[in-house]
Amino acid sequence: MRGQLIGAEPTTRDGPAADPGPATVEPDLAHHGDVEATPGLVDLAVNVRRDEMPDWLADPLTAALADLAAYPDPRPARAAVAARHGRPPEEVLLTAGAAEGFVLVARALTGVRRPVVVHPQFTEPEAALRAAGHTVERVLLDPAEDFRLDPARVPADADLVMIGNPTNPTSVLHPAADLAALARPGRVLVVDEAFADTTLAPGVDGEPESLAARRDLPGLVVVRSLTKTWGLAGLRIGYLLGEATLLARFVAGQPLWAVSTPALAAATAIAAPTAVAAERAIAARLAADRDHLVARLAALPAVRVAGRPASAFVLIHLPGADRVRETLRERGWAVRRGDTFPGLGPDWLRVAVRDPATSDAFTQVLGEILEA
Repeated sequence: MRGQLIGAEPTTRDGPAADPGPATVEPDLAHHGDVEATPGLVDLAVNVRRDEMPDWLADPLTAALADLAAYPDPRPARAAVAARHGRPPEEVLLTAGAAEGFVLVARALTGVRRPVVVHPQFTEPEAALRAAGHTVERVLLDPAEDFRLDPARVPADADLVMIGNPTNPTSVLHPAADLAALARPGRVLVVDEAFADTTLAPGVDGEPESLAARRDLPGLVVVRSLTKTWGLAGLRIGYLLGEATLLARFVAGQPLWAVSTPALAAATAIAAPTAVAAERAIAARLAADRDHLVARLAALPAVRVAGRPASAFVLIHLPGADRVRETLRERGWAVRRGDTFPGLGPDWLRVAVRDPATSDAFTQVLGEILEA
């Protein structure tokens, strides 16, 4: 599949596509894993780590609560984040989570003519574009190719391209060179790196395939989230990295004091070398836990793990997965449905990586359901 223009005739790189047949149900872009995670169920639907918060993070957060009478000052946090990525502070925009970043981009770039979102991926970028009045073209990656990116599939005249790396929900980590090939003058390239700190590669000191430190690519905007690894989804903290003149356009649409004082304290702490080292250790443990889960899933009949997972979740294909998901809920387990992601369907499920004991218990129940 080369791409589909929402609200217009489906197209390919070579011209109009064949008649797609009866209209299909449009995916629910507003659906997220927290809806699946009903209290009382074991949560494998949400990709937020829930380990105990370390003192070096908890202490600044607690201290920030004593200073809530003052308006937030983002300058120390912005400087800390900039130093982490080797950028000047004016190339950092702190946001109330990555989701606010997508909204700021969508509202500021009103003049784009051909926005393209590479799917399957997190649905908020497209949802934000559509809410801002954009007509969005989708480039759907092929499951037969393990959802790997072919830069040639992105239309050459697309002036806004949005893609995740590593991608939610596929857990694919695209080579940085393939992403860099999408950058060009006259185009804004938005790369969602919300899960970049979960990735690991042999011989790589740092986050493999990240573009966060690249200042040479025209129009590049990197979106980062601090809520996943550190269990801060309720605090809402993230940031954008990019050219100062481009970020200034996003700042113009951001409310004053959009990021709270506790969130700024968290951003400062997580940018420190202590936190970066801790992230690398967490990523190593996650890789081992992920390998364990993948091995258990691969041993089950009819279950196919998509590609080579690289993040805190695994995408699986399973005929009748929509019915299996409901049975899992009856047995006490929540997993993320796949049919709300463009390019997937009811036979896909996303499963969060947890500790080996939890993965063993989950795959045992899943195996019992498949054998029934």
